[in-house]
Amino acid sequence: MMASSDVDSRADGSLFSDQNPSELDALCPSPPGPSRPQRNYERIGGRAGTSFCQTLIHLLKGNIGTGLLGLPLAVKNAGLVLGPISLLVMGVIAVHCMKLLVKCSHHLSDKMNRPSMSYGEVMQYGMENVSWLRRHSQWGRWTVNLFLIITQMGFCCVYFVFLSDNVKQVVEAANATTFICPVNHTNQTDVLVPSFDSRIYMLIFLPFVILLVFTPDLKYLAPLSLIANLVMTASLILIYIYSLMNITYPIDLPKVGRWKDYPLFFGTAIFAFEGIGVVLPLENKMQKPQRFTEVLYLGMGIVTFLYISLGTIGYMCFGEHIGGSITLNLPNCWKYQAVKLLYCFGIFITFALQFYVPAEILIPSVLARVTERWQRTVDLLLRALLVIITCLLAILIPELDLVISLVGSFSSSFLALIFPPILEILAFRTEGLSPLKTTKNVIISVVGIVGFILGTYVAIVEIVARNTSKHQETFNTYMVQ
Repeated sequence: MMASSDVDSRADGSLFSDQNPSELDALCPSPPGPSRPQRNYERIGGRAGTSFCQTLIHLLKGNIGTGLLGLPLAVKNAGLVLGPISLLVMGVIAVHCMKLLVKCSHHLSDKMNRPSMSYGEVMQYGMENVSWLRRHSQWGRWTVNLFLIITQMGFCCVYFVFLSDNVKQVVEAANATTFICPVNHTNQTDVLVPSFDSRIYMLIFLPFVILLVFTPDLKYLAPLSLIANLVMTASLILIYIYSLMNITYPIDLPKVGRWKDYPLFFGTAIFAFEGIGVVLPLENKMQKPQRFTEVLYLGMGIVTFLYISLGTIGYMCFGEHIGGSITLNLPNCWKYQAVKLLYCFGIFITFALQFYVPAEILIPSVLARVTERWQRTVDLLLRALLVIITCLLAILIPELDLVISLVGSFSSSFLALIFPPILEILAFRTEGLSPLKTTKNVIISVVGIVGFILGTYVAIVEIVARNTSKHQETFNTYMVQ
């Protein structure tokens, strides 16, 4: 998953500058020459922009990550029937909100005579469209940027937990790994050789991740990013094949899950669908931006189909024993151990791309206050510090499913569901919105707010309960010894 907006110079050292960076800007730089005027809806410079297929690939990459692997557990939390239906509804709402963001960007760009806008700028100029909010319009940009930072740092925390859980499982089963792939419906891969706690694995990964984010230009990672995309795609195909071949009949699973678990479903689902941050950079970089709506509907249609199918098939295959990531349920044979390791490689490389956004928003504001002699040293130290912070947060909450749900509920819900409908109300206030559209926007925002409150609360309660249970088990074991 990617979140972003266009890059700007940020020479003023502002913590939340007018334009946000994106990993797309690093791996797919803007074409030379001036940007296209939104009014003419065509790019000046002809064929320099990204093609239809390139934009589609970037959109798919921006929405497919660790969240996809957690959707079978999300379907379990919602139920075998309610889960897929809810994912479809969530997908329709998410795509609608992406379209609203693009629509508001076009409208405000025309009004302010600007070639393009970032997510934060759309919120700022939308608030300037309302007289009593005009004085505080910068708070809108700062708020969007803050949630972008929280979301991206949350993704990085999830990556630490994902890497540690999967590598730990591979190491523990290494001695008994065979070329025969048994069907495993009962639980996660059998633990055959006791290993370190997963948090130790996070600390082992820490120095390698720090070295990764020291890469001076993400363009150098472009070849590795391509390889990572290919191996993750191959891994997903193998996961699909295994899950489809090992569904047991008759399927006796709850059609509707427990209502107290539904907020966890919401958090995981919105975490997976939170690719709205990449929408404006993609649209701004297209060779023929008038075709972006086609890209959006096609790409998000594919994404929604993948989410519903893998979530449903994975739950049908592994049932009540489904893990926080479906990779944790794969058998301990070499083919599927390789799937875990290859997906881990892809996630490891993707860490640098996700980290790029908060680093390039936060670090320049500090470097602007440091002499040129110390800028390189301070830059590296700050990058290392941010990675250490994400690692420590992951160590505090080493529960993959709950971390995904918490990040989705707390921050992704604002970017994907709450802000876009509010933006349409603000941006078109002077033109007048129909009562039907206003009601629709209010309903979507309320759904996002309720999901934010309940999802965050339930995730935190579950985290506390699970950690308390683990500490009690450890204490009981110690007392017995």
